[in-house]
Amino acid sequence: MPEQPQTSRGAATYQRVVEAATEEFAQYGIAGARVERIVKAARTNKAQLYAYFGDKEQLFDAIFRSSLDRITNVVPIDADDLSDWAVRLYDEYLRRPDLIRLATWTRLERRPAGHLVDTRERYDERKLAAIADAQAAGRVREGDPFDIMAMVIAMSMAWSPVSNVYAATGEEPADVHEQRRALLRDCVRRATEAG
Repeated sequence: MPEQPQTSRGAATYQRVVEAATEEFAQYGIAGARVERIVKAARTNKAQLYAYFGDKEQLFDAIFRSSLDRITNVVPIDADDLSDWAVRLYDEYLRRPDLIRLATWTRLERRPAGHLVDTRERYDERKLAAIADAQAAGRVREGDPFDIMAMVIAMSMAWSPVSNVYAATGEEPADVHEQRRALLRDCVRRATEAG
């Protein structure tokens, strides 16, 4: 993200813009988002928003990169227990459905094929190395580490806000989530275990 302002008042405005823009982009995507709604929700003006972030496209890029950082840091991979990682991703999608929606808008509006982010920005290199290490130790099945990672992430998204079948919410009964977690944990374990 762009460098935050040094004053507490500027930092508060900056944070309000980030929060309002995250909500706006998650709901409407890049093309549908409106700067007018963002500045109104953030209680600021366009000049201030542009001073912090540049144009709407740059604002989206900053918000999207921040969302990737959040998922990467909040849900770090455990290549020795990919099923647990999948369940933690499932839980993060319940907590922050806006983050997965931002990635989906990026896929729809910017990158319909290939990697979701530029190679220079790729956030999955540590994950790939962890999977490769677990494979070398005989704990994870053979195969391209990227494909294994992609499969686990896809399985964790089975009930995400962008599911083609059913989008779960945090308001559903706890026992329903526990059943899904158990199924997800078992399926990922079976799909990724060595031998």
